[in-house]
Amino acid sequence: MLILLAVAITMVFATLNSRANKLANHNFGLVLEPQNATDYSKFKHVNPNHSRLPCLLCHRRETNAARPTLPGSNAHLPCAGCHTQQFASSSGPMCTICHTEAQAGKLKAFPRLSSFNMRFDHARHTRTGNLGCANCHRPSRGGVALSIPAGFSAHTTCFGCHTPHAKSGDKDISSCGVCHQPGRHLRMPTTAAAFRVGFSHAKHDRSEGLNCNDCHRVRAGVARQLQVSAPQPLNHHASAGALSCMSCHNSKRAFGGDDFSACKRCHTGNAWHF
Repeated sequence: MLILLAVAITMVFATLNSRANKLANHNFGLVLEPQNATDYSKFKHVNPNHSRLPCLLCHRRETNAARPTLPGSNAHLPCAGCHTQQFASSSGPMCTICHTEAQAGKLKAFPRLSSFNMRFDHARHTRTGNLGCANCHRPSRGGVALSIPAGFSAHTTCFGCHTPHAKSGDKDISSCGVCHQPGRHLRMPTTAAAFRVGFSHAKHDRSEGLNCNDCHRVRAGVARQLQVSAPQPLNHHASAGALSCMSCHNSKRAFGGDDFSACKRCHTGNAWHF
């Protein structure tokens, strides 16, 4: 009897131990990666350890060249502080972040903007010195629209003030982080509804006694796409008190109001959209 009881107790403990092992080895849907599976072939700015570092630690500007360069040998010192093991050999995967051929020191071309967005505050810039719209924008699309600095060519415009080591008060305004932050890149369009009317900025300039502030207002503290107001692209029946084509084209200073005799002065094409 005692022998049967001992056998039964042994079987119970064996069953419980088996179930415990299964529970310990079960990941409950979690993907458990081995410790050596870290991908060192791509640099991630959003990594918590990277995002706390200042941009100028790696991206040191010495010139006003529009196309930035990868940090090169300057990056070895700050990077090796944490990645000593990965920098022990020039054939490691980490080297491929910057190099096409690490042993020869050949660097990749600087990538185009993709994982960073661009921020800009119109109100802050218009309060600075003698800056005006024409400092950054040029007539485009035959004068219908205004250009928006984009790509590496935008640096040529911005670097006019944001020179290497430039400061505003005690703040360094030469760093990448002044304009860029991680996030999806959103390109500002030059095809807004107002541009669908045949309006020419080139013909509404100082020769007519006009400047940007006659039609646009700068708002502070709002999203970039809302910072500069757009007049209603309406010559007829615009909202009362709103800036619009009718503000000038009012049958007094120019044709307007309900004068439909010269539509092609403003409208082109077979269909017009507002």
